[in-house]
Amino acid sequence: MKSRSALHFVLIIGIANFFADFTYEGARGIVGPFLGSLGAGAAMVGFVAGLGELMGYGLRSVSGYFADKSHRHWAFAFLGYTVNLLAVPALALATRWPLAATLVVSERVGRGIRKPTVEAMLSYAGKSIGAGWVFGLNEALDQAGATVGPLLVALILYLNGGFRTGFGVLLIPALLCLTILVAARLLHPRPHELEEGMGHTFATTNLRRAYWIYLAAGSLIAAGFADFALIGFHFHKANTVPANLIPVFYAVAMASSALASIPLGRLFDRFGPNISLFAFLISAAAAPFVFLGTSIAALVGMVFWGIGMSAQGSLFQAMLTEVIPPQKRSTAFGLFDTGYGVAWFVGSAVMGLLYDKSILAVALFSVSLQLAAIPVLIIANKKR
Repeated sequence: MKSRSALHFVLIIGIANFFADFTYEGARGIVGPFLGSLGAGAAMVGFVAGLGELMGYGLRSVSGYFADKSHRHWAFAFLGYTVNLLAVPALALATRWPLAATLVVSERVGRGIRKPTVEAMLSYAGKSIGAGWVFGLNEALDQAGATVGPLLVALILYLNGGFRTGFGVLLIPALLCLTILVAARLLHPRPHELEEGMGHTFATTNLRRAYWIYLAAGSLIAAGFADFALIGFHFHKANTVPANLIPVFYAVAMASSALASIPLGRLFDRFGPNISLFAFLISAAAAPFVFLGTSIAALVGMVFWGIGMSAQGSLFQAMLTEVIPPQKRSTAFGLFDTGYGVAWFVGSAVMGLLYDKSILAVALFSVSLQLAAIPVLIIANKKR
């Protein structure tokens, strides 16, 4: 009975996340051009994007800590989803770039508020149906939304709908997500009880050594994982991919991530955490294909890149679930995401500087850091 309830909870949260990713990933591809159309320069667009990601990841350790301390996980989830989603259609009303920039950063802040809390609530279902299955299924639904959203916005632009029309249409999936979230709250008011033996206990315990080793491995992978902003910039500058097909290449990566998530999760539950080594080896191979190859090679690279996204979005959470005390899940997931986000920000900045010097150096930097994470993961898996 508990396993059925756990699966139901994961499905309903996954469907909510489908519409969430539909909303903000749908907007992601047009935010830069929209800011530019309002008068923002390239430097400001880059600054706004970087600031949003940094604040979004940085806030996760704070929101996760207070969610655990107050035990008001649903309140943090609703606050985060509301800010995260409603900032997107609000962009349709922005007439000046400072207001639009504020909304772009707000969207990332909202995601930062809700992400560790939602990850913690999902993790409670892992004991009943398998942590790999939980996070693999959720990631698959996430990335399915991240595939459909950009394609819909691309269609709107193709039909000459304009940026504002694209943002406005995204109000529909935003409201659907919030409605489904209300249903999830009514049906599963105490998700922590899905974990066997949890009851009403909220004792404080320390994080295990394996957690910190996983954090080190995640930071290496994040620092070496090229952001799509740089990849898309390269596609356009090197004329590897026609400008109108760049969003399609991104959608291919998201679709690859969605398709890989469930098999990776199932393999994790059956064979254990070492399946992650294979996934991150594929991820490390993406950079040479993306930065050094032809359009066909770039497409293969985007498939590898999507598999890397899937592994980061599902396998790390599954591995962490088994080394984090249930009472500190939001805190620990938030702290992990903060370290991961800071490493991604630093790595992206370094790769941006390297790009002006040597594209080969970018590919080597990306591959080297991700491969360096493999032995660290092996050590962490043994410490479990």
